[in-house]
Amino acid sequence: MEIDAKTKVCGLIGYPVEHSVSPVIHNSLAELYNRNMVYVPLPVKPGRLKEAVAGAEAFGFAGMNVTVPYKSEVIPYLRKIDPLAKQIGAVNTLVPTEDGFKGYNTDMPGLYRAMCADGVEIAGEDVILLGAGGVARAIAYLLLEKGAKHIRILNRNRERAERLAEEVNEAAAERDGKREVFAAAYGLEEYRKLDDDRRYLAIQATNVGMFPDTGHAVIEDEDFYKLVKTGYDVIFNPTTTRFMELVRRYGGEAFHGLKMLLYQGIIAWELWNDMEVDRETETEIYRKMEKALGGVRSGEKK
Repeated sequence: MEIDAKTKVCGLIGYPVEHSVSPVIHNSLAELYNRNMVYVPLPVKPGRLKEAVAGAEAFGFAGMNVTVPYKSEVIPYLRKIDPLAKQIGAVNTLVPTEDGFKGYNTDMPGLYRAMCADGVEIAGEDVILLGAGGVARAIAYLLLEKGAKHIRILNRNRERAERLAEEVNEAAAERDGKREVFAAAYGLEEYRKLDDDRRYLAIQATNVGMFPDTGHAVIEDEDFYKLVKTGYDVIFNPTTTRFMELVRRYGGEAFHGLKMLLYQGIIAWELWNDMEVDRETETEIYRKMEKALGGVRSGEKK
């Protein structure tokens, strides 16, 4: 790829960003679609986010992604925000407008696309959601939007799970005009209170088991995994987590989060370029991501 005076620049704001796979997605898309664009990671130290957003506006960047720890913190510095991102309270994609950046959340549409690609249904499902942080909050809203029957939020800090359940139940009541309980909160050890006659879709939304500390799952008890028919881990490195191993050991299907990462990036690209990425290109990008992750796990530089 040749960079010249007409090259458009996109980037990733976060801290740290050195091991991000996002440049693989976007620079490969630019190459495959013959777009004069380059995507670069931009580490922003704590306390400098406002300046970073203003600088990206001033330089005329063609689009930005935002990753931890700034997905919520970035919102006050945006000119506009998409309704989904506002509801979730997190932004990961910035699209330039005449007035400045507009914030979107492509993580949750990306997760939904990934689950559809893997043949995992949400509508009508009883769901266990492991975690109550920012990622879990966004997933809870996705589950509500896509018609899950009920969710059980399990978290180490039960009070945090209760706050999330209350918030989602209020959103469910506003949407449906009913006061039925959509979400319920439990501590991790309280999974035994769940109906053991059911088999659940379980979504793992914590960072437990992420590379390099891959030897743990947020719940280790084998009885829990006997409740799970399908396990979806938002972690993508390693590609087989301890959570996934345990789900499979007790007869369930298990998936990791690399396709979520793929599709959140593709949706961002589509927003920046006003186009749709074809299936063949999606497959090629996914293979490139798998190859890049192999390098990260082995300590190679990308």
